[in-house]
Amino acid sequence: MLLDPGSFVEFDRFKANRPEDFEPGDGQILGDGVVTGSGRIDGRLVFVFSQDFTVYGGSLSGAFAEKVCKVMDHAMRVGAPVIGLNDSGGARIQEGVVSLGGYGDIFLRNVMSSGVIPQISAIMGPCAGGAVYSPAITDFIIMVKGTSSMGITGPDVIKQVTGEEVTLEDLGGAMTHNSKSGVAHLAADDEQDCIRMIRALLSFVPQNNMEDPPFVPTDDDPGRTDPRLNSFVPAVGNQPYDMKALIEMTVDDALFFEIQPHWARNMLTGFARFGGRSVGVVANQPAFLAGSLDIDASIKAARFVRFCDSFNIPIVTFVDVSGFLPGTNQEWGGIIRHGAKLLYAFAEATVPKVTIVTRKAVGGAYDVMSSKHLRADINYAFPTAEFTVMGADGAVAVIYRKEIAQADDPDAKRKELEAEYAARFSDPYKAAALGYIDAVIMPEETRPRIVEALAMLETKKDTNPPKKHGNIPL
Repeated sequence: MLLDPGSFVEFDRFKANRPEDFEPGDGQILGDGVVTGSGRIDGRLVFVFSQDFTVYGGSLSGAFAEKVCKVMDHAMRVGAPVIGLNDSGGARIQEGVVSLGGYGDIFLRNVMSSGVIPQISAIMGPCAGGAVYSPAITDFIIMVKGTSSMGITGPDVIKQVTGEEVTLEDLGGAMTHNSKSGVAHLAADDEQDCIRMIRALLSFVPQNNMEDPPFVPTDDDPGRTDPRLNSFVPAVGNQPYDMKALIEMTVDDALFFEIQPHWARNMLTGFARFGGRSVGVVANQPAFLAGSLDIDASIKAARFVRFCDSFNIPIVTFVDVSGFLPGTNQEWGGIIRHGAKLLYAFAEATVPKVTIVTRKAVGGAYDVMSSKHLRADINYAFPTAEFTVMGADGAVAVIYRKEIAQADDPDAKRKELEAEYAARFSDPYKAAALGYIDAVIMPEETRPRIVEALAMLETKKDTNPPKKHGNIPL
C-alpha cells in the first residue's frame, strides 16, 4: 500500500533470531519480526521497515535491530528518507541487554540521520518502551485512531507504581498524543489514511539535506489576486478570524497540508506551495487564544522551523500576534525558555524567509515571529497592520496614568490618548520608513508578492558562524 506497485525490494528475508535465544519448543523465525527493504514513492527512492506484531509481539531482538540498522545505514549512504511502520511491544525480554543494545544502535542512527535525511514514523499498533523513543527522535509521527498507542509503560504498570487508573487509549492513544502531549503530528482515521498522509508528506520534502524540495507545476496562476482578502481581516484587533482560510486563499490550489492540527491550535504549521515551490508555513491563529504565543505554540513552531531549515524548505510566516500569553501557568511552566526556542529557530534558519503581518505584531512576539531583525528576507504588512510594544490601552495606562487620573472625564481622556498613541506608533508606514517592513501591500496581492519573493530568493546563500552546534534553550 505504501510503495509504488512492484517497487519493493526486501532485505534479510532469511535473517532469524539466534538459536541461543530460543525458548523450549520454539524454532527459528525467519525475518524475526520485521520486514525491511527499499522501494519508491512517486518514483522517488525510500527505505522502509515494518514491524510484525505476530512475532513475539513485534518486540525487538538483536537480529531485528541489525535488520533495521542496515536499512538506516543504506538510507544515509544514498541520501533517501526512512519510513518506519511501528507495531511493537518494545525490547524482547528473552534477550535481555542484547535487545536494549539493539535499541541503542537504532537511537544513535536516528540522531545521526536527523537533519540529513527525512525520517517518518507511522504508529500502526500499540507501541511501548524503546519502541516509542526511536519514533520520538524522527521528524514526523503519524498515529492511527483506535488501533495505535504510545507509552513508556502501560496502564497496569502505572496503577502498580502510582495507583492511577487509566485506559490505554486515554494514556497514549492517537488523539491523546495529537491533542494533549504534542508527541504525534498527525492522526489518521485508518491504515489507508495513514499511508496516504505519508505519501502526501513526502511530496513536500527533498530526499536529503543536500537537495531542494520537489517542484510541482500548477495551473493556479502565480499572479492570481484575491479581492476577498481586502475585507477578510477584521479591523477590530480582538475580533477572531480563521488564518487557515487566509492561507488557503493564497497557496497553490488551496492545498495546505497542516502539521499538528490538534495541538497548540493558536499556532498553525504545515506545508504548501507557491507557484510550484514547496514551503513551510508558520502562522498565528487568531481564532484561538487571540493567536498569542504560549509554551506549546512556541515549541510546535520552533521544531517545524528547524525541520524546514534542515531540508532547504523556504518558510512563509503569517503574523497576527497579540504577544506572549500571560499567566502564572505560563511563567512557572517556563514560557521565557520555551518562547526563546522559537526566537532561536527563526534566527538560526538560513533558508528563504518571507513574512506577512496581517493585523498586529505586539511586544517581543513581533521580534520572534520572523521579523527583519531575525534575518527574514522579505517582510510585508497589510495597510491596517499595527506594530507596538503593547496595545494602545495598556501603553496609555502606563505612560499617561497621572494625566488620566487628573482629567475631568478620565474615560474620555483615556480614549483620546489611546487614539493618539495608535495613530503615532501603530502605523505600518512607521515600520516601513525604518526598513523593518519592505513594503505595505494590499491584501489581495499577497499570493503574487509571495511568489515573486520566493523566485527572487531561489538562489539565496546564507551561513551561520562555524561551530559544532548552538545551545538552543531546550
